[in-house]
Amino acid sequence: MAESEDQRAIRALVAEWMAATKRGDHRAVLNLMTDDAVFLVAGQPPMSKAAFEAAAESAPDQRPTIDGVSDIKEIHVEGDLAYTWSHLTVTVTPPQGESIKRAGHTLTVFRKIGGRWLLARDANLLAKV
Repeated sequence: MAESEDQRAIRALVAEWMAATKRGDHRAVLNLMTDDAVFLVAGQPPMSKAAFEAAAESAPDQRPTIDGVSDIKEIHVEGDLAYTWSHLTVTVTPPQGESIKRAGHTLTVFRKIGGRWLLARDANLLAKV
């Protein structure tokens, strides 16, 4: 079955997220999420967009390099809400230290606002490889 325009737009958003993350462009990443975005990670309290921004902007010289691959398994669109589940592999390399590779599945909810898809919720089950 051919992908819809909305599915292609969500796939493009994920690709831009991954590219901006690799470039270290946290401003571009922030522009891809809703103001009320929430991130759920095992063993951590939920993180808001404001907390994401604060973490990204603190200690710029200590920011790790992040590279990853997102393999989208499913995109489902229902009106102005959509979700994906994906397999994500990420390598995080601190300025000093060894790279850490994590992989696992993610479930992401998107909301269409003003004709534009944005990430609203993300739950990731990445574990150290």
